Amino acid sequence: MSAPEELFCWEGAWSLPCVCSESLTVLAYARFAGAPLKVHKISNPWRSPTGSLPALRTSEGRSLSRPSDIIIHLRKQKYNADYDLTAREGADTLAFTSLLEEKLLPALIYTFWVDSKNYVELTRRCFAGHAPFPLNLFLPGRLQRQQLERLRLAMGDAALDGGEELERELYRDAADCLDVLSQRLGSNRFFFGDSPSSLDAFVFGHLAPLLKAKLPNAKLQQHLRSLENLSHFCCNILLLYFPGDGREPSGRVSASPPEGGDFDHVPNKRRKQLLSVLVALGAMLGYALLTGIVSIQHGHQEALEELGTPPPPEEEEEEG
Repeated sequence: MSAPEELFCWEGAWSLPCVCSESLTVLAYARFAGAPLKVHKISNPWRSPTGSLPALRTSEGRSLSRPSDIIIHLRKQKYNADYDLTAREGADTLAFTSLLEEKLLPALIYTFWVDSKNYVELTRRCFAGHAPFPLNLFLPGRLQRQQLERLRLAMGDAALDGGEELERELYRDAADCLDVLSQRLGSNRFFFGDSPSSLDAFVFGHLAPLLKAKLPNAKLQQHLRSLENLSHFCCNILLLYFPGDGREPSGRVSASPPEGGDFDHVPNKRRKQLLSVLVALGAMLGYALLTGIVSIQHGHQEALEELGTPPPPEEEEEEG
């Protein structure tokens, strides 16, 4: 019997099952297609087979990281949410997926990773809060640099110096993209009728974080929320396929505890907090020994005793 295929993705936040668009896209597609994956929700990308998230470890031992590659692999395994699409609908899927990547994704990167208020008060706090010490000290910055590189590839180095003009351009393109998606969806439950497809997974993965995150600077979010059919589209998928505010329902795609301890589990969380405190105390003591603070204080006490002068009494802390 072959080993189960394993999906590694980011932990959830903002009432979402995963905190990033790529992880949401893959997890949503797996739910739509009924793929029996063993899901690991983690906050440390180095614990995944590829060192990034999302990542799929196949039953043959191969590792995939790009959402499109993971979806193609699941299709080959007969878990195909696009099986009933016509040739025209397949072409529309490619066209709208490209539109998302070209027009909406740069604005999402800017919103979460470049806008200083959103990054400091929401994005950095979210990723640092889920990561263990000392990973939480540098993981958000590393992720931000990766996202800035994606934006440079999409917009060019010169464009990133545009300041407010760049922001206006990105948000204008993103708003146009949202309007087109809203018109295409219309009053339908999903983009191609009553059953979700890969396009629904990609759209949901891009829109759900923008819809649910508590953004201090919410310009683009306000435009999305004004498009009621897109807002309902995301909420319906959460209700139907991710009931319980992001908690894993009992279904074919089941979540398992992350490897090496999960911060959702209180005993492991307390253990890691205790270890962090012990490491910090050890570092402080080592610093004191290396710099001579401890030995100097001990020598000072011995000198006072030789002179017949008692050492000063220890100060008692006042009870507040």
